[in-house]
Order: sequence, then C-alpha cells, then structure tokens
Amino acid sequence: MTTTDLAIPFFPPDLFEGDREVLLRLLRETGTAPGQQFILGEQTALFERELAERLGAADVVACSSGTSALTLALAAMEVGPGDEVVVPAFGCAPLASSVLALGAVPVFADVDPWTMVLDPGEAERRITGRTKALMPAHMFSVMADLPTFAALAGQYGLRLLEDSAVAQGGVLAGRAAGLWGEAGVYSFVQVKTFGMPGEGGAVVTRDAGIGRVVRMLRNHGQDGRTRFRHHRIGWNSRFDELQAAFQRYRLPGLAGRLARRAEIAAYYTERFAPLAGRGIQAPPAAAPERDGRCFYVYTLLAERRDELAGHLAARGVASHAYYPLALPRQPAFAPLARPGDDWPAADRAAEQALSIPVYPHLTDPQVELVADAVCEFATN
Repeated sequence: MTTTDLAIPFFPPDLFEGDREVLLRLLRETGTAPGQQFILGEQTALFERELAERLGAADVVACSSGTSALTLALAAMEVGPGDEVVVPAFGCAPLASSVLALGAVPVFADVDPWTMVLDPGEAERRITGRTKALMPAHMFSVMADLPTFAALAGQYGLRLLEDSAVAQGGVLAGRAAGLWGEAGVYSFVQVKTFGMPGEGGAVVTRDAGIGRVVRMLRNHGQDGRTRFRHHRIGWNSRFDELQAAFQRYRLPGLAGRLARRAEIAAYYTERFAPLAGRGIQAPPAAAPERDGRCFYVYTLLAERRDELAGHLAARGVASHAYYPLALPRQPAFAPLARPGDDWPAADRAAEQALSIPVYPHLTDPQVELVADAVCEFATN
C-alpha cells in the first residue's frame, strides 16, 4: 500500500484538481500567444513584480528551482573556491551541494534540539578566517533566528543567505521570510506552501544589485538587453511562462491557504502539548501567534518514530520521515566533516522527526482523526 492509498495521504494527489480548468485555459493561452515566448516572458515579469510588491522586496528573480536559486544567490554573493559557508547539519542536500557546486566548502553546524533550525551559537563556533557566508535554513514550520544571524553576519563581516525554500508566507518580527538576509530563496515545487504543478523557485532580495546579477546568471550571463552577449558565466535556470501565469492566478489565495495550515497546526499543538512526557514532542507554539511560523509540514519528534508511523498507517494516516541522515553523515558529504566534530541534535532529529499531514484542504474530521491517532499511540 502506498501513502496515497491511505484515507489521509501525506500529500494529496489532487493538489490542483480545483484549478484544472484554469490551468488548461492558461496552457492554451500560452501556447497560442502571438509571441510564442514560453520562458522569461511577460507573465514571468508580472509574477516577479507582483511578488516583490507583496513582500516589499527590491527584486524577485524567478528561476528553475529552489536548488538553483541557492546556487545563483551564492554566486551573486561571490562565494567561490577557498571560501567556507556555514550550513545546518540537518536539512536537505542542496544546503551543501549548492556550496560545493561553486567550489566552496560547506561547514556543518548543529541545530537547535527542539526547533531543528541552525543554532546561532553552533554556527559561530564554526566561523574561521575562510568563512564567507552564513546560510541558515527554515525547517518544516519554524523560521531560524534571523535577527541573531544578521547580527553575527555584521559582527564578522559575512554574507547572509536565507534558505527560506519552505517558508514562503512566513513572517518574523514583521519581516517576510527571505528578506532577513541579503537574499533568500523560495521553492515552488508542488507540495510547498506556494507550490505549482512542476519545478520552480525564486531569489528574493532587498539588494537590487544582487537581483541584477542573479537575473544575468539564470540566463547564461546575459543581461536581457542584448541576446548572445554574455557578461558572466551563468546557468540555464529560466522560468516557465505557463507556471508564471498559474502562480499569478493562485497568489491572491495564498494567505487563505496559509491561514488554514496555521489553524490545523494550532489544533495539533494544543492536542499534543501533554505528550511531551510520553515520548512525543510537538513543535513550539509561536508567541505572538504565528510569528516565525509557516507550516509547510508539521513535524513531531518521536522517540519511537517507526512505531508511531506504523500506528498511523494502520489507522489510514500517512506520515513521512524527512532527512533520515544528518548531512555530514551522508556518503556524499561525510568526507567534508571536520575531525572530531559532532552534531548530536542533528543526529537526534534524523532519528526522531516524523511529519504528519497539514495541507489546507484537510477537513476538520480528518484533522481530528490524525490528532486522535497520535494521542492514542502516546497514551497506550
């Protein structure tokens, strides 16, 4: 049985079913438009402008994925061979691979044992004379401590790139996710908070200069004015016009979808608060409400994770264990680990983190069923 066969799948197979007619209409309009421009056309420019206005950003540059957005932003910050970038020891592979793609070295720092985001104190311990940048990442539903990271970057003269791929719509102390550092990134892969039926991402920035460089780098180093004149060594990381039109259509509804995610998460957190002494720990509640939170997924720390996952599946509820190895334990990145270094909180997260459904079109009875199943496991 697959997770989509369960009564409550982890990610539903019909995420865009309600948008089917709109998507088909946009496909036809894009394919029959007189200009026949399928990438980096008018829709992409409008999408970038509308998103920048909503965020209060100096620039938004849409590109082919969240992963490529990280690489483009790092390159625009002049990260390269000989440089070190401090990254979380727990998270997705692009945190390390995007750094390596530029010839730099990712330096792994441990995470907070509860929130699973990069610990500022642990990051500071890894700063050396070769450190060029800090790259904290928001994780699951909790934004990293960006005020402290911004202070660290200023203190040590470092670049600050915010991996906000999972946190679009999140706000911390009145500032949108992605705009605490010099630049941030979003991912639009279908299951993210602002997902679409395909791959895509964006670099967001408060620095128009970074935006101009990223805009060149995403299109083979061209500046958009003269074709086939290449000012930088760049990449092919261009954005699809159909997806831009679709994201423009869905942008006004983002706030409502995020509010529903937050409502579900608040219910879970209230139900799960008494379980902390029984081997299941919910993510911390936000204070004030929703500050620094954006519920891409809702993730528990469970001492008996595999047993909990099996218990949920038996009751028709799918779950998912992200990142079952800390990054420096992965074969691809283990050779980069410093001798004697360790990451106990990242290892614990890799062993215990279990995510449960929190997507916006879950019904109230489904949400109650999920919560009941978790509480039943902890109680019995």
